[in-house]
Order: sequence, then C-alpha cells, then structure tokens
Amino acid sequence: MKQVILGTAGHIDHGKTSLIKALTGIDTDRLKEEKERGITIELGFAHFTLPSGTLVGIVDVPGHERFVHHMVSGATGMDVVALIVAADEGVMPQTIEHLDICKLLNIPRGLIVITKIDLVDDEDWIELVKEDIREAVKNSFLENAPIICVSSVTGEGLDELRNILDDIAQSIPNRSSDGPFRLPVDRVFSLKGFGTIVTGTSDSGILTVGDLLHVYPKEITTRARSIQVHGFQVEQVGPGCRTAINLQGIELHQVRRGDVIAPPDSLIPTTLLDVEVKFLPSLKKTLKHGSKVRVHTGTAEILATVALLEKNEVEPGESTFAQLILDEPVAVLAYDRFVLRSYSPIATIGGGIILNPIPKKHRRKARKKAAISLKELMELSRPQSIPWHIYHSDFNGINIKELQVKTAIYDNNLRKELEKLEKESKIHKIDPEKDIYVHNHHTTETEIMIVELVKDFHKKNPLKRGISKEILFARLPVRIPQKLFNFVLERLSRNGIIVIDQDLIRSSDHKITLGKAEKAIYKEIEKILISSGLKPPHLKDITAKISGTPEQQKDVISWMINDGILVKVKDDLIFHRETLMDLREKLINYLTQHGEISPSQFKELAGISRKYAIPLLEYFDREKVTLRVGDFRKLRLKHGGNDGS
Repeated sequence: MKQVILGTAGHIDHGKTSLIKALTGIDTDRLKEEKERGITIELGFAHFTLPSGTLVGIVDVPGHERFVHHMVSGATGMDVVALIVAADEGVMPQTIEHLDICKLLNIPRGLIVITKIDLVDDEDWIELVKEDIREAVKNSFLENAPIICVSSVTGEGLDELRNILDDIAQSIPNRSSDGPFRLPVDRVFSLKGFGTIVTGTSDSGILTVGDLLHVYPKEITTRARSIQVHGFQVEQVGPGCRTAINLQGIELHQVRRGDVIAPPDSLIPTTLLDVEVKFLPSLKKTLKHGSKVRVHTGTAEILATVALLEKNEVEPGESTFAQLILDEPVAVLAYDRFVLRSYSPIATIGGGIILNPIPKKHRRKARKKAAISLKELMELSRPQSIPWHIYHSDFNGINIKELQVKTAIYDNNLRKELEKLEKESKIHKIDPEKDIYVHNHHTTETEIMIVELVKDFHKKNPLKRGISKEILFARLPVRIPQKLFNFVLERLSRNGIIVIDQDLIRSSDHKITLGKAEKAIYKEIEKILISSGLKPPHLKDITAKISGTPEQQKDVISWMINDGILVKVKDDLIFHRETLMDLREKLINYLTQHGEISPSQFKELAGISRKYAIPLLEYFDREKVTLRVGDFRKLRLKHGGNDGS
C-alpha cells in the first residue's frame, strides 16, 4: 500500500484541525489545554485512505506564532503540504511564516485549501481571498497549486479535496529505502506495560522488530521492541511512514523531541555544521557575523552562533555560506534542510541546506577559503562529493563511517563508488582494517616528500646504505599518519623507486662511491687491519692513526662493515674479512681432524691471546661454524660458507 505524509500549514484558528477531523474523523487536539483554549499547541496526527487506496498520514501543526517551532518539527518528512487559509480572514502573518518555512525546507508539492466558506456568503469576497493567496504564493512551489474551497461544517468541497489529494499522491515517487533507518523524534511518551514510545515520520531505510538502535545524539543503545504505523502493529517499516516505536530498556527521560532513532554507527553527533543559507527578503535588518540564532533541523531546535564565511553581515534576501556553531550536538546527514529563527524576538529569518555535517572549525583566516570550497561542493552530485570529501580530509584520510554521514550515501552504494575511484587510482585505501581512504593527491605529495628526503640523505651521506624508517618519518615536513607512510613506502618499493632493506630506505639507483678523502681512509684502514692480522688494534686506536674527520671515518668504517670488507666481532674489535676467512678455514680443518677444540687449543691454533680468542670463538658460534659443548667447541653438521657438509 502506498503511503504519503500530508502536513498542514496556516494561521491560528483557520480551521486546520477541524478540516482534519472532517476528513478523518480524528480530533488531533488531544491535550486538555488545547480543548479548553480551542487552539492547537502540540503536533497532532491522523490518517485516512484516499479513493485509490493510498494511505495518507496527516501532521497537524500549530498555527499560533508562539508554537511555530512545533510547526517546523512537524514539517519534517512531509511529502505534500496543505496551506490552510480561512475564507473570513484571508492571508495572515502565520500564513506567510508557515509558507516561508515550507519553502526553506524544500517541501516539493502542495495545495491550497480555503476553509470556513460556510461563514462567507459573498462570492466576490472569496475571489478576493483567492487573489490575495495567489499574490502571497507567487514564485513559490505553490504558485500553480490548486485552490479548493471547503466547509468542515457542511462537508462542501471535501470530496473534491480528496480527489485532488489522490491525484497529487499518485504523482509522488516512492521514497528510496537506501541508507540507514532514521526517525526524527517528534513525540515521546510512556505506556504502562510497554515503557517508552517514540513517534515520528520515518525518513529513510527499513526497520524490523528486534533491530538494534541508538538514540542520537546521546548514542544510547536500545532495540525496537515493537512497531506501529497509524495504530497498526507491523513487523517492518520503511521510509515515509508515521511510525511509533516501543524502545527496549529506555527510560522516558533518556529520549526527547529532536533526538533521532537510527542504527549504531550510522550517524555522528556534531556541534558544527557547514551550510548554505538563504535569508528571507522580509527581514527587517541585516544579520551579522556572530549572531545568536535558533536552528531547526529534523525535529530538533538548538541555539547556535552564526559564523559567516564570506563577509561580516548579510542583507535580507541574500544567500551565503556559513558555519553554525551549535550549543549542543545534533545528529544529521549531508543535504538535510534546516530553518533559522532569530534568538529574540523570535521570528523565522532564513534556512537552507547542510553541506558538511561534520566539518572542522573554520578560523578567521580560513573562512573565505572554506566558502570557496563549499561553493565547489554545492555544484557536485552526491557521488561526485565522495572524492571531494576524501581530498579535503588531507593526509589523515577519512573512514567509511564519516564518509557516509558527509555524503548521505550508504552501504553497497558507497562501496561501489569507492571501488570505482580506487580502480581509477583517484583514491587509495591506506588502512583496510579501519576503512580509511586518502586522495591520490595526498599520496602523491607524500611520495614526492619521501623521495626528496631519501635523495637528500644520499647526497649528504654518500657512504651510508640508506636512511632508517624512523628518521625518515620524523623528517617529513608534514605530519602524516603512520599508515599512510607505510602505504606510500610499499608503493614506491613496488614501483622500483626505492628499496626497503629491513629498517633502511634507499633509492633504487643509489650506489656508494668513495670520494678522494674517503678512498684514502679506506686504504689506511685496510692496511692497518691486514697487517695486524688476528691482533688488530681497537677501533679508537685505528681512528686515531688515520686521516679524515671523525664523521668521514665513521662513514667509511660503516660502509666497509656493511659491504663485508670488515667484520665487527665485538663492539670495539674489528677484523679484516680475509683474516677471518683464513682462520675459519684453519678451524674447520682442525675440527674435521680432531672433533673438538678447547679455548687454549684455539689460542695456540690462532697464535693469539685470550683477549682475542674468546670473542672470536663466540663469533664462530654466532656464525654457526661451531657449537659449544661444555668447555669445548665442535663442528656443526651444517656450517656456513662452502665448507659445510
């Protein structure tokens, strides 16, 4: 069965509630005070079935100017609005204000109903009222809307109203069930034996009895114990329905009008909103940067400060970009609509669309740049906004949860777009576990920074094999996440631009070449160590005898060790490779013949003192040439080099 939501709008005492009762048989004034005063204070709800079988849910909003904030919350989720004007009074102040609110909330379609025609006998007067209405709705979504004259007392015009409503209902497309279930709460109450119940107009998604839910913005966890649509128990509800949900394990004080019921992780509470806002031409004065306002979005009303991004004040009728700094958090999505009302005296002053529901705060110098970015975003389709948001998340990237809220695209629809962008190399997933994406612009910038730093390191340290990952990361001119750093290193390695050698990073074309001074140091070190054989001087004694600066000496020695020319047996004890190879061969031959060797026998074999013998024996143990058994060394079954068996 098709379902649509019809909302009423209009001045106080123009017959909205009476008209609904005449159409549905339901009196939406349920409060004692409403009965006594004869006015609607709270939102009222009713329903009826059109001739085609379409079920219409009606939201009856208050007309009194003191309760316009209820009208705004009631307008959330309307498919069509009926602007109600009493025949005996014509267009009045709240007629205009309600019309402005409907325009600001972008309600797409509607009709005009002139009520109380039983109180007016003069046809000319009715025509004047019609002309007055046509002038009021000029250049609005109601400019060409049908006008129906009715009497809730006599029933005149009600059949025509039903038929016209039916025609309009057939033209309303079915709402998409994509995205998470979302219910802005417009009423909260408790029933004995059931507990806490919330009502609202379901905005999107599908909810099934038993589903896990959160109450946003507090993020309190609950479940849907039961669901009703227009008083009927159902197992499942989709978008665009007047819905009541019995919440499991929630106290009455834990939820209020303005909260949103949605699945866990589907929304992110925020106190900042980047918006495009249009100010009404009827404003009496300019709105200045820093003004206090009332923000109405969904069913919530929150005090906020307006931070204008393009200039310090705006004139009536102007549109501009702004950041709303909220006094308390809300849970919204990109492309949600909102209305602004002045702080005092209270009046509707403008409204618009939320462009970024979780932005960073724009400081004074960054405001104009932010406005330029938001203008770009305004011109993009929802899918096109995905790479825009990833780009503007800079080097930190953005996870899927945030991206869903910023684009209002969810689940498979979002993942398909991300996969497409990945294939085109426009974005990259740098953290599969947390679903974090970075724009190719920032991965490329990171690549450039890393390659330049590595090349600069080679230039300044020609004898070093490479720069350590830790030092390279610390030297980056921009702070980036470790995950992005690792991702870019792997990509550079895969593309053959750098080589990752354990903890060292080097350019793939890096070759160590000795300068004149370094060659001299190299020859001097080699001469000393070859001539000293198995009794080399300590490192500090070597460096004291050779040319070059301490830094040059250190670099040459490190290079000789890394290249295998020198072997560090102990911290301050270095041997030439050839010397150790000769000793190794002698040791293997001895063990092959005798089976084992003691430290004293090793000293005699090598012709050295204990000072050198013990470090050398331990070195051959580490090299897996020998195996220590008690006080003796034996030949390992498999040992290094070409001598193993």
